[in-house]
Amino acid sequence: MSDNLVPGAEFTHIHNGDISLRLAHVGQGPLVLMHGFPEAWFSWRHQMKALADAGYTAAAFDTRGYGGSSKPAPVEAYTMAEMTRDICAVIDAMSAGPAVLVGHDGGAPQVYNAALLHPDKVRAVVGLSVPAAAYSDKVPDEFWPDEPGKPVFYRHLLTKPGAEHELEANPKEFLRRFYYALSGLRPDAVDGLVRPAGTRNLVAGIPDVTPVGPWLSEAELAAYAQSFADGFRGALNRYRAAPLDRATLSQYREKMITQPALFIGGGRDPIRTILGTGDRYADPLARCTDPRGAHIIEGAGHWLQQEAPEEVNDLLLAFLSELDNPL
Repeated sequence: MSDNLVPGAEFTHIHNGDISLRLAHVGQGPLVLMHGFPEAWFSWRHQMKALADAGYTAAAFDTRGYGGSSKPAPVEAYTMAEMTRDICAVIDAMSAGPAVLVGHDGGAPQVYNAALLHPDKVRAVVGLSVPAAAYSDKVPDEFWPDEPGKPVFYRHLLTKPGAEHELEANPKEFLRRFYYALSGLRPDAVDGLVRPAGTRNLVAGIPDVTPVGPWLSEAELAAYAQSFADGFRGALNRYRAAPLDRATLSQYREKMITQPALFIGGGRDPIRTILGTGDRYADPLARCTDPRGAHIIEGAGHWLQQEAPEEVNDLLLAFLSELDNPL
């Protein structure tokens, strides 16, 4: 079903060594490459036609570990260095020059780091939901200790041994609950990022609402669940690999992103206040020397490109137009 979400889209597999990446693309023109959580190409189904109609090659791929792309078993196959090399492989296959990168959630740090590690491949960057913050030696779960009797940060549960088995027991139900808990429709009391004290269940305290919202149909939810038909191990290995990133990324701790940069966040995204560190959207392009705007879409949650597709498309197209037609 997911192959029919974008009329006219073509599919191919791009290879980075022995890693195969399933790519969807439509349109002709400068390359705009999109990816990010939940790392299936069709997360960008609302953006691809709009970008193609505006004269761009709109492309999105299944991140390694997801959907139709390779799912290597070792944790070390999911370091940031490996993920950014995947991005470069797609750019090399699809474009004669650098590309504009658009990343959401886990895709946003991959986009930012691609700009730092491979600057010749990246023309500009757009981050959704996750800011371009300064380098830190800590990974997110180290900011929130896992202590008995205290609320549990979701990453502690995702990285525990065997966490994939809980998700694989009923992928569609897990995804339905998780999407709702991070959406703009969730009640204030529901936070998909924090589990109540005393539980080790990834969806404890999250209501099961059907449908999730007008932005996610049952058929689209089924397509997401199908993208995990081979399991969740690869997806969770990206979280497990985060401590391994220090060896590479610490070398770039002082380096800034110099490409033009745009940020878009949802006003009701729990990521905004994650870990109790204040408003993370107050300066979401802190690591960028050429910020071109930071926009908050009020009422939207974490799934911006799906919850508020028209607003996201307008911001993307305005940013691209400025790149192509500078004053």
